[in-house]
Amino acid sequence: MAKDPFEQFQIPNEMRSFAEQSVAQARKAFDGFIQAANQAVGQMQGRAAAAHSSAAEIAHKSMSYAEQNVAATFDFAQKLMHAKDTAELMGLQSEYLSRQMQVLSTQVQDLGQSAAKIVVEAAKPKT
Repeated sequence: MAKDPFEQFQIPNEMRSFAEQSVAQARKAFDGFIQAANQAVGQMQGRAAAAHSSAAEIAHKSMSYAEQNVAATFDFAQKLMHAKDTAELMGLQSEYLSRQMQVLSTQVQDLGQSAAKIVVEAAKPKT
């Protein structure tokens, strides 16, 4: 009598048991991870609410700074259109770059201070 052709593909009981244990352990580890993640999210939601107003302030400042920088760039482009020679063109570019570097430095400092404020507020223990 011919043997079952799929018999050679059967998984030994020891391997099946080992695989089942591995899956059970992986499921348990994953459940623990999900539980810890949910707990962390719950804690962060409280802190996020406190940081929300500061984040909105940063977003507002960023948009304001972007508008100022674009306006300065358009003003610079307008001045370039009226330059009479290369020397004036180079002077305008030098002035624009110098002024923009100062402005950007101030903007970055301000945004950095606002971001630091968010971090400090988020790190405060809940009372």
